[in-house]
Amino acid sequence: MSEWLVLTLAMAAACAVVLAVTQLRHRRTGDDYDASETPDVIEYMTMMIGVVYAIVLGLAIAGVWEARGAAQEHVRVEAQALHEVSERARVYPEDVRDQIRADVRAYVSHVVTTEWDTMRKKNELTGRGTELLAHVRHDVTDYQPKSDFEAQAYQPLVDAVAAADDARSARADSVGATMPGVVWFGLIAGGLVTIGMIFALQIRRTRRELILAGVFSALFAFLLFLIWDFDAPYSRGIAATAEPFHMMFPGIGG
Repeated sequence: MSEWLVLTLAMAAACAVVLAVTQLRHRRTGDDYDASETPDVIEYMTMMIGVVYAIVLGLAIAGVWEARGAAQEHVRVEAQALHEVSERARVYPEDVRDQIRADVRAYVSHVVTTEWDTMRKKNELTGRGTELLAHVRHDVTDYQPKSDFEAQAYQPLVDAVAAADDARSARADSVGATMPGVVWFGLIAGGLVTIGMIFALQIRRTRRELILAGVFSALFAFLLFLIWDFDAPYSRGIAATAEPFHMMFPGIGG
């Protein structure tokens, strides 16, 4: 099922529930019920609950958005480091240079095809990717420079491989969901409480109030969906992509 279809259904369901509860509530009240008399304390509590929940929602959205940005940055750093390895290897003899570049391209090809699909479906990296990066490391570290020029390029190459390995480890740490279950419980429970305060305000069945109540509940559904969508940086709709690898290594992975 499409994520946008899920969002549409969730927003429609939130509106329907609020409107249905409002209708049922009014059917159970007598004709002499005065909906205009709302205690001041309830209005104050509703306002404070709305403010607090808005702050919590804002922090949650900022957190998952920052996590997504960090995940994309890990991919960029890894791609840039491997690109540096491939380019700096030009100072080495032809056979060593070609071997390093071939292993780098084999690793990148595996990442943008097999490993990326594994990240989306299983929220983990592949052992094969670890092996291929180890081959690149061995190509670089096992070579003994035969001139001062090659010796000057050796350490930057080692550092670039280390940077790629570090970025890969950071990418592995960012694969899964970033929001703990207890936070999700608080967000959902807080949303239900906040929407429930609509009924404490003794909402009436006028068209304006019903529309506002429906839009209010649909907005909460949208914001919670947005947090859920950003929560897994590599596997959902607005996710981090492998575009840096495609930019640095054109033609790899289709």
